Amino acid sequence: NDAAYGGDRVLKGTTFTKYRQFVENCFAACPRQALHARTLGIDHPRTRERLQFESPLPDDMNKVLERWRNYVSANPPEA
Repeated sequence: NDAAYGGDRVLKGTTFTKYRQFVENCFAACPRQALHARTLGIDHPRTRERLQFESPLPDDMNKVLERWRNYVSANPPEA
């Protein structure tokens, strides 16, 4: 819910109470920056060896993604 990047408008900009509550619950489940890279790779500056690092998605971010999937399934967009 970062005002610097417009997150405050997501909550305040909609009149749909059910959606606003859903978004607030997502922020409560993951109250931090939700930026993640599954895989990062660099070339070592001296050896030129390719180094690759992998990291699974954190539990709180998985929880939010699952909530979004469930929400979209229950509330499909109107054509």
